[in-house]
Amino acid sequence: MTSAFVIVVFLLVCASVFVNGFTDSPNAIATVVSTRVLRPRIAVILAVIFNFLGVLLMGSEVAKTTAGLVDIGAGDEALVALGAAQLSIVLWSVTAWRFGIPTSESHALIAGLMGAGMSRYGLEAFNWDSVIKVVWGLAISSVVGFAFGYLATKMVELTCRGFPRRKANVFFSFGQIASACLMAFSHGAQDGQKFVGVLNLALVVGGVLDKNADIPFLIMLLCSLTMGVGTSVGGYRIIKTMGIDMVRLEKYQGFSAEIVASVSMLAATRYGIPLSTTNTKATAMMGAGATKGLAAVNWGVAKEMVTAWILTFPACLVLGYLFASFFRLILL
Repeated sequence: MTSAFVIVVFLLVCASVFVNGFTDSPNAIATVVSTRVLRPRIAVILAVIFNFLGVLLMGSEVAKTTAGLVDIGAGDEALVALGAAQLSIVLWSVTAWRFGIPTSESHALIAGLMGAGMSRYGLEAFNWDSVIKVVWGLAISSVVGFAFGYLATKMVELTCRGFPRRKANVFFSFGQIASACLMAFSHGAQDGQKFVGVLNLALVVGGVLDKNADIPFLIMLLCSLTMGVGTSVGGYRIIKTMGIDMVRLEKYQGFSAEIVASVSMLAATRYGIPLSTTNTKATAMMGAGATKGLAAVNWGVAKEMVTAWILTFPACLVLGYLFASFFRLILL
C-alpha cells in the first residue's frame, strides 16, 4: 500500500500548494496591483519568479521546523497523517477563498499536522521547541506587522515631506516594484519552504528519498511553479479583498507595508520561525493605512479576516484529527 499512499499524499500536498497559490501568494502582490503600479499579469509573473528564488536561496530552516513540528509515525501511518493534514488545508482554504477571505495557509498547515499527530499520539506528538517557534511567529505576524507598518509609513511621510508629489509618486512606483519582488521572495522563503518541507517529508517516510539527503531541486521547482499557477488562476479575488476592500493605500504606503512585511518574514526565516505571510502582510497594510486615521481602514473587512485567522487553527486541527482517525480506521 505504501506506493499508492505516496502517490495520493504527493498529489494532496501539490493541491495544498496550488491552494496556497490562489489564497495566500496573492498577498505578496496585492498592494502593487491595487495601487496600479503593475498589471495583475505582470505582477503574477514576478511573483512566480521571486517565489521560486525565495525557496531556492533561503536555506531550509523553516522547512525543518515545519516537518519536525509533530511526530506522525513512520511508513503508512505517517503518510495517512500527512494526507489528512493536507486535505484539511484544502477544504478549509477553498471555503474561505469562495467568500474572498484571505486565510493563513501557514496556520492551516501547522494546525492540520498537529491534529493529525494528536489523533495517534496525543500531546506527546508535539515537538515543543518547534511549537514555541510557531507561537513566536503568531506574535510577530500579528502585532509587529501593524506597529512597524504604522511607524515605517510615518517615517517615510516625514522623510519625503518636501518632495514634489509627482516625483514622489514616480519614485515610489519603482520602489513598489522592488518591494513587491522582495515580498514575493520572502513569501517563497516562508510558505514555499513550509510546503517543500512537507513534500520532502512525504517522500522520505514513503521510502522514495533518504532522510539525510538534501532536498532535491525538482521539489523546490515543482512547489514554486504549482504555487504560481494557483496565483494566476484565483489570485484576484484575494487581491481585491486585501488591496481594495480592506484598505486603499497610496504608493508610498504600499511600499512601506511591503518593506516591513518582507523584512519581518526574512528575519524570521533566518531563525526557522514559521510566519503567516497573510497575517504579516495584512497587518502591515492596516498599520500603513492607519497613518491616515483609523477610518482609512475598513474594519468590517479586517474583522472578517481576523475571524478567519482565529478560526483557522482550531478548525484545521479538528479536521486533521478527524481525517487522520477516519483514514487510519479504514486503511490501516
